Amino acid sequence: MNCVISKLLCLCLLFAVPVCSVYATTPADQTPNIVFMFADDLGYGDLECYGHPYAKTPAIDQLAKEGTRFTQFYVTGVTCNPSRTGLMTGLFPARFPKYAADFGFGDNPTITELLKKQGYRTGHFGKWHIGPDDSDGAYGIDTVETIGKSRSSKEGRDTDLYSAAIDFIRENKDGPFYVNIWGHATHFPVNTPQSLAAKFNEVKVNRGDFSPTMQHKFDECLQIGGKLDESMRQYLGDVYQIDLNVGRLLQTLDELKLSDITIVVFSSDHGPAPVILANKGARKYSNNMLGYAGEFRGGKHSQLEGGIRVPFIVRWPGKVPAGRVDSASVCSFIDWMPTLASIAGVKDPPEQLDGEDVSGIWQGNSRPGTKPLYWRLRSLGATSTMRDGNWKLHLPRQRSGSPELYDLSVDPSETNNLAEANPDVLKRLTRQVRAWNAELPRAYEKASQRNNDE
Repeated sequence: MNCVISKLLCLCLLFAVPVCSVYATTPADQTPNIVFMFADDLGYGDLECYGHPYAKTPAIDQLAKEGTRFTQFYVTGVTCNPSRTGLMTGLFPARFPKYAADFGFGDNPTITELLKKQGYRTGHFGKWHIGPDDSDGAYGIDTVETIGKSRSSKEGRDTDLYSAAIDFIRENKDGPFYVNIWGHATHFPVNTPQSLAAKFNEVKVNRGDFSPTMQHKFDECLQIGGKLDESMRQYLGDVYQIDLNVGRLLQTLDELKLSDITIVVFSSDHGPAPVILANKGARKYSNNMLGYAGEFRGGKHSQLEGGIRVPFIVRWPGKVPAGRVDSASVCSFIDWMPTLASIAGVKDPPEQLDGEDVSGIWQGNSRPGTKPLYWRLRSLGATSTMRDGNWKLHLPRQRSGSPELYDLSVDPSETNNLAEANPDVLKRLTRQVRAWNAELPRAYEKASQRNNDE
């Protein structure tokens, strides 16, 4: 009898060893990989899970179901380079006296450099627009491939750059890795392959399906000779190809059994591009630029909500709550560096950062931000905008206009200016904005004249 018991104990111990080993390497104990997918000019309301009446984005919607979707998330700039500058450095782009697309970030460290020192393999695929040097090693990025539009005319324009990013993930599956996947859709021009646009052949635009803030785009589209149904199908097809590529990437993470140890983020660099009226120089494909900012006014180039509030979805199984919609927390890409640095265990982040660690908010702890958010173009006389709590203040350009003050908790479309009715709030916020402006450079420098698409 004692012999039988001894044998059973031996068997239990034998099988217990691998079980203990498994628990010692659970995903929760591992440094997470990070995948950051950034669309270009995608509007807040361009995804099905953010309320678009016609869009088909099943992969991104599934990502939202498996993670948390934020409804008060902001970018750091109203055009391409300022938006990327803020997230890469944790500093408001107006702080840089030299235009980062021409000169880079100077001595300011980037999130990729911090993660590289932490043992991450780093990659960047697609749009760059963050400095003159896009060679391997720039900003601590091991592999840089500034891939343009896909070579095949039958595929979505971001297919090649997503394929390269997927190859990078496969090559570095043992991790940890960080990868930027910065697409070109839905930036001008939208000229979608017919095979993708045909997915939406049944779409007939009912203008009543969209908010009042979208109606001017429909009017402008018609004024330049566009056809609403056809233009909408083109735009939806471009959004759909983003979703197809997101789906491919998520499937790769599943195949490699990396999904449980990978933070996946999807967002956009700012609001949707405006349609250009014919008398202001309409471009060939302007009639297809039907990006939707939902109920918000404004878009790209504007510091109204439609220009700076963007979709933001984060998935991190076991850490970020699944199926959650966070409509209370106000966060921004200015928080990108401090948040990822905290998650990755970076010991010596830069001392001066405009953002804050919001990893707790990502993981379900709603709380108000402790720092106000600021926006200003790189121009001494430009409009300065800030958000503090529910208040949003736009100071006018120097020597012209009047301040605009909005309570976003009741007026997210910024239609009811409360500046005269709230003099104390106006005074307090104006003082804060002016103090922030006083910290900024006295002059700005560019290497060359560019169009307005920074």
